Amino acid sequence: MTVIAILVCLCGYGDEGTPEARAIAYLAREVPRWPAENRCFSCHNNGDAARGLLQAARLGDPVPDEATAGTVRWLEHPEGWDRNGGDGPFNDRVLARIEFAAALADAIDARRSKDRGALVHAAGQVAADQGGDGSWRVDAEATVGSPATYGTALATAVARRSLLAADATRFAAPIDRAGRWLRRADARNVLDAAAVRIGLERAGDPEALAQRRRCLELILKSEAAGGGWGPFPNAPAEPFDTAVVLIALAGSEDFPDRSNRIRRGRNFLIATQRPDGSWPETTRPPDGESYAERLSTTGWALQALLASREAARRP
Repeated sequence: MTVIAILVCLCGYGDEGTPEARAIAYLAREVPRWPAENRCFSCHNNGDAARGLLQAARLGDPVPDEATAGTVRWLEHPEGWDRNGGDGPFNDRVLARIEFAAALADAIDARRSKDRGALVHAAGQVAADQGGDGSWRVDAEATVGSPATYGTALATAVARRSLLAADATRFAAPIDRAGRWLRRADARNVLDAAAVRIGLERAGDPEALAQRRRCLELILKSEAAGGGWGPFPNAPAEPFDTAVVLIALAGSEDFPDRSNRIRRGRNFLIATQRPDGSWPETTRPPDGESYAERLSTTGWALQALLASREAARRP
C-alpha cells in the first residue's frame, strides 16, 4: 500500500463519508499519480484537481500533505512550467499558466506554500499572455468551453483572480483591462455567464452590477428541471457547468430563492458523483470519455461543494 493510500485510510476517507470526503480521497490518489507515472505535471491533475484539494485544506478538511506536496514544490518554480513535456491534446501553454498560477495562489491561501515571490513570477507570465482586448483567448472557436479547455470567459476570470491574489498594485493595468473585458463580454451560454460573475465578484460599479444582473438572469432561467445547469437553457444538467454556476452563486449577493437553487445544484452534483468519489466527465459533445476532462470536472465539482456549503445551510 502506498503512503497516500495509508494516509487516506487513516484520515477516515471512504465511500461512507461525505461527498466532499469521497472527492478528496479520489483526488488525493490521482493528483500525485500523474507526475509519478508520466514524469510531467498536468493542467487537469496538478491544476484543477489540485485546486480542489488545496481549497479543502484551506477550509480545514483533512487533506494529506503528501497529496499536494509534489505539486506545490513544482508550482513554486514557474520558470520551469513551459519545459514540462507533452500534455496531449490539451497542451495549451496559455491555459496551463493560468491553471498553475491559480493552483499556486490556492496553495498559498492553504498555507502549503509561503513562496509569494513564485506567485508574483507566475502572475507575470500570466499577464504577458493577456490579449490586447483584455481577455485570455483559449479555445476561442468553441461554442462553449469544457473542463480541460475552459473557454475565454472562464480563463479570463481565473487569470484576473490570480493577478489580484499575487499583487493588485503591481498588476493593476492587466487587472483593469480584464475587468473591462468582463464587463462588456457577450455571455450567451451558462458557463460564460457564470464565469463573468466569478470574474466580477468584487466589482460594485454600475457597469459591473448591470453585467452581473444580465448574467444572473441567464443562469436562473437555465436551471434544469431537476436542479443543476447545462451549457444552454433547456440543456440537460452537466457536472462541470453546475459546478461553475454554484461557485458563482455562492459568491453572489442575495436574490430570491438563492439558497434553494444552490441546494438543488448541490443535490445534482451529489447524485451524479461516482462511488469512487469522481464525477463523470463533462465533454463537448456530451457522453465522451476523457481522463483529463474527468479530473478537471472532479476538481471543479469539489470546489463547488466546498464553496457552497455555507450558503446551502441558510434558510
